[in-house]
Amino acid sequence: MTSTHNPTVTAAAAPASSSCARSLGSLSVSALSLGGNVFGWTADEAESFAVLDAYVAGGGNFIDTADVYSAWVPGNQGGESETVIGNWLASRRNRSDVVIATKVGAPSHPRLKGLSAATIKSAVDESLTRLRTDYIDLYYTHYDDESVEVGEFLTTLDDLVKAGKVREIAASNISAARLEESLAFSAREGLARYVALQPHYNLVSRDTYEGELADVAARHGLAAVPYYALASGFLTGKYRPGATVESARSAKAATYLSTDRGRRVLEALTTVATARSAEPATVALAWLAARPTVAAPIASARTVAQLPALLAVAELTLTEAELSLLNDASA
Repeated sequence: MTSTHNPTVTAAAAPASSSCARSLGSLSVSALSLGGNVFGWTADEAESFAVLDAYVAGGGNFIDTADVYSAWVPGNQGGESETVIGNWLASRRNRSDVVIATKVGAPSHPRLKGLSAATIKSAVDESLTRLRTDYIDLYYTHYDDESVEVGEFLTTLDDLVKAGKVREIAASNISAARLEESLAFSAREGLARYVALQPHYNLVSRDTYEGELADVAARHGLAAVPYYALASGFLTGKYRPGATVESARSAKAATYLSTDRGRRVLEALTTVATARSAEPATVALAWLAARPTVAAPIASARTVAQLPALLAVAELTLTEAELSLLNDASA
């Protein structure tokens, strides 16, 4: 691993447009987090490098991946995305300029499932090796593991922070009750605490975050970094009645067209996008960015051509009338 960590640095370099910077604990991140799930899956290494280069050139600095990406592809073992990102970091020599988030504990991982202390210790070292770095900026518990007491995995994560392997910790796919329990344990024991939460959240999936889970995040000052921000591509507007879209996620995205909410949201997105001369994807991300607790939505790009609409979220502020139209359509 390349030793590039400077313990005196408390925040990653801000994105090109500093007015769009968001704080996650000690980290300063851009308005859009680039999803790395496609790297090593639908985007090969050359295509991934091109997307990463364009993302950084466009002011982005927040890259999201996981140790399980992309184990769902026949022949893959998980870690393919981290390997691509690690090769890119080594090639570009820009480790200190970007915020790298990865995850541990997915039950679908071929080997390292759950959140036992032994699993986390093995997984973090494997991730560091693939990422070709000696520290992870933001380390998520990918899925809660209720067979493990919160004290076990939080103590382990705190050890990683103290060892300099991890800078900040975060949670994903966790209940409000377990999140509250985790935060209380960290406070009581003086351990590293979650600074961010990665929920499933978008215009056609609001109840997966809004309510009790969002209330816990707001009460404790956690920043939300929503995944499926574009509903597997549905909110880009390319999925319409009669349209044929060639995509690995097209079947999932197209299901939203069969729902009243999906059709209402698509109509509202089109209305706002047309009025603002913006892409529907930009509007969908801007709606998320305006929601309480949200710091930076996550969206992935398989090609450089898909990036401008995503990065434009940093420059688009929706009016109250536009937000109300989208809120009503997605209710």
